Amino acid sequence: MRTIAEVVARNARAQPDRVAFVEAASGESMTWREYDTRSSLMTGTLDEFAAGDRVALQIADGPGVHAAMLACEKAGIVAVGVGARAGEREVAHLVEHSGARTLLREPPASAGAGRERRIGPDELWYLNSTSGTTGLPKIVMHTQARWFAFHAFAHPVAHFTADDVFLSALPAPFGFGLWTAHFSPAISGATCVVCARFDPDLVLRAIERYRVTVLAAVSTQFVMMLNSPAIAGYDLSSLRIMFTGGEMVPFERAKEFEDRTGAHVLQFYGSNETGALSCTTPDDPQEKRLRTAGRVIPEMHVRLLDADTGADITTPGRPGVPAGKGPALCLGYYDDPAANAQLFTTDGWMLMGDLATIDEDGYLTVVGRTSDIIIRGGKNISAAQVEDAVSSHPAVALCAAVAAPDETFGERVCAFVEMRAGCEPVTLDDLRAHLEQRGTGKELWPERLVVLDALPRSSGGKVAKGELRSRAE
Repeated sequence: MRTIAEVVARNARAQPDRVAFVEAASGESMTWREYDTRSSLMTGTLDEFAAGDRVALQIADGPGVHAAMLACEKAGIVAVGVGARAGEREVAHLVEHSGARTLLREPPASAGAGRERRIGPDELWYLNSTSGTTGLPKIVMHTQARWFAFHAFAHPVAHFTADDVFLSALPAPFGFGLWTAHFSPAISGATCVVCARFDPDLVLRAIERYRVTVLAAVSTQFVMMLNSPAIAGYDLSSLRIMFTGGEMVPFERAKEFEDRTGAHVLQFYGSNETGALSCTTPDDPQEKRLRTAGRVIPEMHVRLLDADTGADITTPGRPGVPAGKGPALCLGYYDDPAANAQLFTTDGWMLMGDLATIDEDGYLTVVGRTSDIIIRGGKNISAAQVEDAVSSHPAVALCAAVAAPDETFGERVCAFVEMRAGCEPVTLDDLRAHLEQRGTGKELWPERLVVLDALPRSSGGKVAKGELRSRAE
């Protein structure tokens, strides 16, 4: 089985009445038979489009969006995934730049089976965007083969079975959502719970109701779940694994999640573009599992490159830019030579936007982003490390650190924080006293502090750093 159409057809034959998808809030569900049949009946609506045409989908996360994606695959049409929260300017950019023939905000009508011109596993299957934290997003080209490869990396780590119940709290159009909702559950023959809109209490309730075993959530989301006063009232004992990432995983909160649920907190380090470069496993010691991004994946041939010269870094512990070349990579950015020139090295290795180290045992640790470094008086300060330190304060729910312009030092560290429910706003003096008590180096102490009711989010659910940088300026 090399395409989702083939996988769904297999599941429809083997377990036709088993639920494939259920929406957490409404309870709307779709069996494997319904998934296969509904998607085929949608292809009649798509008959007006030629093979290879693009159709943009801005459909709320639920069974319908997955049926629509499968209908496009069966009809030989390249779907353009648009986040449900994307603004009109972003939507217009994605539709125009991708050449989409139309934008659908509801699943196609079931008009009867149309022509089936299925897309092969190595052909362009899907276009989606970077999460849009700054400026207009770039458009990423996907094959199905890369996500089948990703599943092949994940299965030995998580040992998925048809008895698992996934809950993917991620927006379906983005990479993390694709593998945890559209691919791995289907390949495993497992039910997947999806959320039209993320709400921490809703997800907690769904875990209990559906006895979820595999949860997928970005760091911001699982921290919001931990911060919910209602968490103590739910039975979360069914969970065995939570996959997280997308942002730096805060050690203290991840440990708290493990202690509270008994689940292993795991991550695949990578991006919408690279797929997976490293991963943590249940067998890793907790310190390694929660403080690093795990061992590099051999099949992805990971290298670290000097950020200035591009030379290979072979000294353990020395930071560099991760680069990979393997089966989980995307095809690059659609119709964007300038962006591709930055994404790939001249010899074809795909670059991350991070700075990372790799130790003697092959564990990769993210120490910052090449674009997320605060340069204070000539010293590089990792915003990710500042965020991890500030998030250790018991009253802080979420933190995002950005550079604030300064006439003397060039930049100073500015922290935007969101407080836990019921906690008084923390002051800069309070925060510094906490960090001093923890022995945190003074270069990681914020020099400016802004308390917000809620940190702004991008269409991909991550903290919108671009908006915060504008405020800091």
